[in-house]
Amino acid sequence: MTDTATAAAAPFLTAWFEILDSDEPNRILDLISDDFSLSILFSTGDGNASDFAGDRAALVGYLEQREKGTRTHHLLSATTLGQDELFLGEVRRGGVPEASFVAAGRVDDNGRLSRLLIGRSSEIRFD
Repeated sequence: MTDTATAAAAPFLTAWFEILDSDEPNRILDLISDDFSLSILFSTGDGNASDFAGDRAALVGYLEQREKGTRTHHLLSATTLGQDELFLGEVRRGGVPEASFVAAGRVDDNGRLSRLLIGRSSEIRFD
């Protein structure tokens, strides 16, 4: 992650990606609301993409297919507006930049994530 001031701009999503990169990424399941929904559009290059969309079960499916401990998420910039957090980041494999991503999340009144939209592409860099 980058500097503390930037991380403070989207505290929930910053913590989310830190947990996702940890040895226990399934802990993010404890952070979602009962009515959680997501869409993670994951570009695989050459115009191909996978979309993990749905509720808790879709998030579980996404977690099961991930290469745990291989990729890490790095914050480039972030902001919060009311209950919404926006997070622009970079995915690295072994410390080498692999893709850029943007995440938008809505945190409910109980401090749980109710909506998550992520787009990832290896075709553009924000450096």
